[in-house]
Amino acid sequence: MQTSEKVNHPLTSSRQGVSGLSGVARRLVLQRLNSLPFGWLRIEEPDGNTVHVGQRGTGPDGGVIVLNDWRTYSMMMSGGALGAAEAFMEKCWDSPDLVRVVRYFAANIDAMQSFEGGLARLSKPALALLHRHNRNSLQGSRRNIAAHYDLGNDFFALFLDRTMMYSSAIFPSPETPLEDASEYKMERICQRLELQPGMEVLEVGTGWGGLAIHAARHHGVQVTTTTISREQARYAREQVASAGLADRITVLEQDYRELEGQYDRVVSVEMIEAVGAEYLPGYFRMLGERLKPDGKMLLQAITVPDQRFDHARRQVDFIKRYIFPGGFLPSVSVMQHHLTRQTSLVTTELADIGMDYARTLHHWRERFLAALPDIRALGFDERFIRMWEYYFCYCEGAFLERAISTVHLVAVGPQWRGR
Repeated sequence: MQTSEKVNHPLTSSRQGVSGLSGVARRLVLQRLNSLPFGWLRIEEPDGNTVHVGQRGTGPDGGVIVLNDWRTYSMMMSGGALGAAEAFMEKCWDSPDLVRVVRYFAANIDAMQSFEGGLARLSKPALALLHRHNRNSLQGSRRNIAAHYDLGNDFFALFLDRTMMYSSAIFPSPETPLEDASEYKMERICQRLELQPGMEVLEVGTGWGGLAIHAARHHGVQVTTTTISREQARYAREQVASAGLADRITVLEQDYRELEGQYDRVVSVEMIEAVGAEYLPGYFRMLGERLKPDGKMLLQAITVPDQRFDHARRQVDFIKRYIFPGGFLPSVSVMQHHLTRQTSLVTTELADIGMDYARTLHHWRERFLAALPDIRALGFDERFIRMWEYYFCYCEGAFLERAISTVHLVAVGPQWRGR
């Protein structure tokens, strides 16, 4: 391992102008980074010094972190991975390839738990209390959804494609344009649900209405769709009217716990992440109650590996803190557990589309960065822009390293006799 200083013994090194707590933070952070088992990382410090940490040839090349401010080390020491994200938002560091940096840390996700020890533990009670405040009660869910989805339809339109699908597309080939991949995903969902003209479909989580319009227009079904985002509901109703489908699509603004009736098909695309672990039993019970006994259901869900579910549930990470208040990722086994305990449904298909999400996020990030003048014109400041850039890269890197994934889970009622 070639280094420009003794990174195998970082406690023995120091830099001019870095002393006191900052010096201690630097030594401790470098020591922990150097102990990560997979891959390596180059750090360019404010005084021109370059540090290499990690193990060459054992995992991903983590690329380069360019420190603009020595405070980065203190923020990482006191805040762990969340502190690193906050330091990026504050322009304390940059990278020419942020996704590569994220992949490096994602590949070492188990070992990275050491960063959550020490002083980083001091912030955990406050973060846990904040996340508890964001619990997804009837009132809390509306507040949490508004915090993200009501940033404005004009904002989301700047980086989403024409379909306004804010969920993973499915790419039949790497060259497929984003809009075509979104259309392909919607059609794949309809095929998995085996939609037939005249069927009644319940969609839990409208988004901006793209899937409801696609299903009604191309498969002749009646769709009842619900969202608790006022901005999304307004936009979806406008799109339904513009498409001439007001007689086939009903847009509600009801919480999933307030829904009634039974339907031939139930679909929910990336809405489960806004439910919360403590509310999963009721969510799955609702799905079972809303689906007719001979019906079919599909969930598109972002998931964490079963082995890390408990840790992820307790941790307040960058996404929960800054992007999706009240957010939560289930695992496949946890979903299957509640499906079995709370319903009479039986799983018939499970398809992983995690790599498609990485490509989807890459497209969103490119479109987001290309639209920066328009984003600034909407009134969003540089901290917000850096937060969203980090969000896109954070998620893309995590999907590429399979730290998270996305699945289509298909289940049928007890009287289902289809193929």
